[in-house]
Amino acid sequence: MSSLENIQVAAAMHSVEQQRQRAARWRKHGFCLALLGVALVAPLAVYPVFLMKLLCFALFACAFNLLLGYAGLLSFGHAAFLACGGYVTGFMLSHYSGLSTELGILAGTAASGVLGLGFGLLAIRRQGIYFAMITLALAQLVFFLFVQAPFTGGENGLQGVPRGHLFGLIDLSSNLALYYFVLAVFVFGFAVIQRTIHSPYGQVLKAIRDNEPRAISLGYNVDAHKLLAFVISATLTGLAGATKTVVFQLASLTDAHWHMSGEVILMTLLGGVGTVLGPLVGAGVVVTLQSYLSNGPLGDWVHVILGLIFVLCVLLFRAGIVGWLHKLVRRNFK
Repeated sequence: MSSLENIQVAAAMHSVEQQRQRAARWRKHGFCLALLGVALVAPLAVYPVFLMKLLCFALFACAFNLLLGYAGLLSFGHAAFLACGGYVTGFMLSHYSGLSTELGILAGTAASGVLGLGFGLLAIRRQGIYFAMITLALAQLVFFLFVQAPFTGGENGLQGVPRGHLFGLIDLSSNLALYYFVLAVFVFGFAVIQRTIHSPYGQVLKAIRDNEPRAISLGYNVDAHKLLAFVISATLTGLAGATKTVVFQLASLTDAHWHMSGEVILMTLLGGVGTVLGPLVGAGVVVTLQSYLSNGPLGDWVHVILGLIFVLCVLLFRAGIVGWLHKLVRRNFK
């Protein structure tokens, strides 16, 4: 075969690969649009407050997955950022009556970002279990701070947080109006995560996750990249916590407890670490089970049941629900 024929074959193969990638992108965009369409009509069939809780925890899990699934950093302290966003937003909206809801949420989000920067500067130079334990210890310090601080309400929490008006115009006391606002917040957070993952910076994060020494040898500032990922994850977690406080008009110590950090790990692993939709699926499964089981005769066994599901998932579906489905599709529908 001549060199010209080799070039033509290579060009044809490249064209076919481009067409496959283009088709895959269109399928992905179509699937996302279908999910958005379902979300837009969902409050007509499902209680809006339950859906808002699911969206808040889904954003929480997606933010955590950015850190664990794409940077390879396991944090046991993400509950601190969720609670920080909730408490700051609750305090601002409760004590400043003229403050609009979006400004209160932005204040809580910014506070979580600053807290994440502090956590990251202290923990990011360690790896593995040492990193996880440092984040857990720092989160426990924040938990005891929230217990003692006068502005948090202690064990009673901040209750009766006003939902207020969006941009001073839209009354968010309506569950339906608030649902679409929460949906917009989730879509924004999810889009930020997607853009981060598929950017050149996201590719560097994956390289650090897969082989950190090689990334260092290529000249990348690994600590700076991991610190930025930690701050982005903490900020979006704070956004989820701030939105959750507005939805339930309550900021409590439950969000700051280490159990909450364990729950988001469960959501992420159950759905699929390092997958786009895995945290969303995992959050949906966990929140739905908690909601239905807590109102039934098995209410005292919720954590035991979730633990068993987690063990089964790790043993049988090590890639998570979404990861297992991906493998199934690739195996049977190439």
